[in-house]
Amino acid sequence: MLRVYGDLQSGNCYKVKLLLAQLGRPHEWIHVDILEKQTRTPAFLAKNPNGKIPLLEMEDGVCLPESDAILHYLAEGTPFLPSERLLHAQVLQWLFFEQYSHEPYIAVARYIIRYLGRPAQHETRLQEKMAPGYAALEVMEKHLAGRSFFVAERYTIADIGLYAYTHVAHEGGFELSRFPAVRAWLGRVRGQPGHVAMSGE
Repeated sequence: MLRVYGDLQSGNCYKVKLLLAQLGRPHEWIHVDILEKQTRTPAFLAKNPNGKIPLLEMEDGVCLPESDAILHYLAEGTPFLPSERLLHAQVLQWLFFEQYSHEPYIAVARYIIRYLGRPAQHETRLQEKMAPGYAALEVMEKHLAGRSFFVAERYTIADIGLYAYTHVAHEGGFELSRFPAVRAWLGRVRGQPGHVAMSGE
């Protein structure tokens, strides 16, 4: 059976849980507490030297880190990842956008507020995340105007990847009322068969 090491309050981990649920793939979930430095133990570092979650462990013991690489691996050959070359690349385009232009701002702001309790010493760092976070949401808003999903008018791992932190962006101080197309898309994602909520929602 597949094993996933992660924390279900983390968007990067939740996106893997959501896809596994929608694929109906049996798996064992192993909770890892990053605040307790459980990703820095010798046993965990032997599986992922980068010391981060989520981490997918195959039945044969091979491990695959990085949330969007895991999504891509699990979705290959399923309706969640188009086989047509350009559409496949466009899914990757949005997953790269999520990791480089979205997650570093929206996820980090949420981490400072939800995980750390918004300590005063992180306030400057928090405020630095707001403008680029809103810029990412604006890119999404413009793309979703007149579209149902990010690629090919169908639900793919591009949507799963971006949904994970966008749907809890308010926990990082982001006001989603400014983005009606994004909010409508969030509702469509929630309505997909097999959808499961993030832990603690």
